[in-house]
Amino acid sequence: MTGKKIVIVGGVAGGAIAAACARRLSEDAEIIILERGAFVSFASCGLPYSLGGEVENQDDLRVQTPASLRERYNLEVAEQLHHRGLKVVLVEAARQVMTSFDPEMAVWLEREMKAKGLGLHLGEPVVGFETPQRGEDALASTVVLQSGARLPADLVILGLGVRPETGLARAAGLKIGDLGGIRVDDELRTSDIHIWAIGDCIEVTDAVTGDPALLPLAGLANRQGRIAAYNIFGAGKKCPGSLGTAIVRMFELTAARTGASEKTLRQAGRPCEAVHLHPFSHADYYPGAERLALKVIFDPGTGRLLGAQAVGKKGVDKRIDILATALKAGMTVSDLVNLELAYAPPFSSAKDPVNLAGMVAEHVLSGEIAQAHWHHIADLDDQKTVLLDVRSLKERERGFIPGSIHIPLGELRQREGELSKDREIICHCQTGQRSYMACRSLSHLGFRVRNLMGSYRTWQVVKENVVK
Repeated sequence: MTGKKIVIVGGVAGGAIAAACARRLSEDAEIIILERGAFVSFASCGLPYSLGGEVENQDDLRVQTPASLRERYNLEVAEQLHHRGLKVVLVEAARQVMTSFDPEMAVWLEREMKAKGLGLHLGEPVVGFETPQRGEDALASTVVLQSGARLPADLVILGLGVRPETGLARAAGLKIGDLGGIRVDDELRTSDIHIWAIGDCIEVTDAVTGDPALLPLAGLANRQGRIAAYNIFGAGKKCPGSLGTAIVRMFELTAARTGASEKTLRQAGRPCEAVHLHPFSHADYYPGAERLALKVIFDPGTGRLLGAQAVGKKGVDKRIDILATALKAGMTVSDLVNLELAYAPPFSSAKDPVNLAGMVAEHVLSGEIAQAHWHHIADLDDQKTVLLDVRSLKERERGFIPGSIHIPLGELRQREGELSKDREIICHCQTGQRSYMACRSLSHLGFRVRNLMGSYRTWQVVKENVVK
């Protein structure tokens, strides 16, 4: 098909990729890109790193060739301003940072921010900006919070998220979805058969829930640009649902996610189960090993993967990419157990964290072990339940869950007489492995037991950081 005239509104990621792909498909097509900014293609994901000085030359962000576009912007600005030596305060109306994560995973980032000296005001909406009063040292304005707190500031950055810019689409009479994005079919065609739409302005299909979603992600926009270009020439390529796979760095930590979160699934009334574990990034005897916080969410009936989240200093990107691929392939948690992944001590363990997550989930699916979660602890009835700490004495001396009793794992068989079969026992250790072994031993002895997922490590970070 020759002689086509293709008009692309907007450059940066999706638009420029669509143009480049369309040119590869046809030398005869007339391709016009309309971009209101000064640059048709630039690496907007690199803006925070330019602001922080990690990218020293801003010209490096100006991409000359549309086909070599980089990814889009992430909410890393606070980190970069801190690198510049500024005193930074983050205000968030929600009760956690990174709301696409479940709260017990987001708290690792909150703890890291506090440790680096950033001020955090969570669950406190901004209600106004006022002229600084006497005694308020501020070059810009004073930020007023709903609680009445006043934050004098020399610089205020509003990070209010991304909303679809659909004014042109509305004026053209295109259908708009319930979330405010342009409605497209699985070929990215709008309600006008001559117009395709891609990127931040459209509603995509959530690959897990099947519901419409707004996912302003650069990688997704790039793939959509290619699909739309092919379909303009009649290829009929389908755009599959999106998992919303994303990753962010916060100082020394990396956080990544894919698929649905537990809170999203529960709000939708969809059955789900989750496991927490804290494996090392590689063999713990090899220098530099760091623990990960890993959460895997799955269907309690079929074991099918529904989502995953990970936070840690090392190895997060590798594991979330594996889990995103498994999720895309429709795998179950049992499939994770048998994945053959590259192993050498500097890179992983003989049982990779992804394999381990599958094993733990299999225990839950098979009914081999019942589990409790961190949010159950506050509501326990001590007349019906006992919380058993099976860690060492040295570990317990560094902190423990109030109301728990202590019997180290190695002494459990000799001291079983101290436990009553009239009450359910919830076992915990530091990360969950020893408490799993304790649960198995006690269940064989006739006790009713559950294992605390993520154990003391998860409970502790939530207790210290989650806004009540």
